[in-house]
Amino acid sequence: HVQLVESGGGSVQAGGSLRLSCAAPGYRYDTYCMGWFRQAPGKAREGIAVIDSDGDTAYAESMKDRFTISKDNAKNILYLQMNNLRPEDTALYRCAANYCPLVARMMAYEYNFWGSGTQVTVSS
Repeated sequence: HVQLVESGGGSVQAGGSLRLSCAAPGYRYDTYCMGWFRQAPGKAREGIAVIDSDGDTAYAESMKDRFTISKDNAKNILYLQMNNLRPEDTALYRCAANYCPLVARMMAYEYNFWGSGTQVTVSS
């Protein structure tokens, strides 16, 4: 069972930036497919970005120009750099992991391991 712990959320003004981190001590990130998802109150959970064990990435079309996913395999940390944040980005952000390969890697149901999330609040 992989335990994932997110950090880096907070409150920012529109146009600001945040970098989220997701750590899983003791587990090798180079063997997992990983992703970032978010869920706002009253809305469905949506995929943001994913990264395979070999470093291949994919993004939701609406966020690919502002968000960047990356990982440090040596430190076992997953990142999500978020720039030019908007009020509509306000949500609980969660990282997820599962063994590669995944058939539909942008879909939440493909992931077995989840962090509890970090809140991002963007004010106008």
